Amino acid sequence: MKMYKNELGQPIGYPVTNYTPPPLPNFSKLEGSAVSVVPLTAAHLPSLYSAFSMDSTGANWTYLPYGPFKREEDFHQWAMATCFTEDTKFYCLISDKGPAGVASYLRIDPKIGSIEIGHIHLSPLLQRTRAGTESLLLMIEWAFEAGFRRIEWKCDALNAPSRHAAERLGLLYEGVFRQAIIYKSRNRDTAWYAATSLEWPFLKNAYHKWRNPNNFDAAGREITKLSSLTRA
Repeated sequence: MKMYKNELGQPIGYPVTNYTPPPLPNFSKLEGSAVSVVPLTAAHLPSLYSAFSMDSTGANWTYLPYGPFKREEDFHQWAMATCFTEDTKFYCLISDKGPAGVASYLRIDPKIGSIEIGHIHLSPLLQRTRAGTESLLLMIEWAFEAGFRRIEWKCDALNAPSRHAAERLGLLYEGVFRQAIIYKSRNRDTAWYAATSLEWPFLKNAYHKWRNPNNFDAAGREITKLSSLTRA
């Protein structure tokens, strides 16, 4: 990338001109081949609780700051207090088996074009599936196509599955913030990943190739791995 300097000869960032802040997430549905992403409503909660309860050990909740929920009433109470605020936009991920997961946009700052994808919780119905991956691709695609310049992904540095997912999606590792959070009465070092609008053309092409129907066998298994496309 070209190096820019000011009148004093000091290196400075490249110019950002005619920048128009993108809108807040405003879609009613993102439609994929195997999944739909829709704004979360209270009507989704019973089905989501059933899907999440398929994880009988509660291991899927280990790296989230809440859960597991032993009773549906507790899950409903948490969701109603947490998932319908103005600063975090929760979405329901719906596969052919119904509501099966959630994800959200948070830390949304249109002024600088930054948005984070977080609170990702895929039930066993979505884990390691075409639908689970596609739901996240759709959310990343919407953000960049809407005009955001940066998409962030943060997780507990010990959360190997989340870190692998970020890398598989083509997000770049940016480091670890040590002792960043206390949750569930324990320390969290936070690993940061991100993609920028400069990388989006490459990622968009990779996502398009991966989502091609010809890239899946009759059982819905990927033929060319997403990671091989995003790391090329």
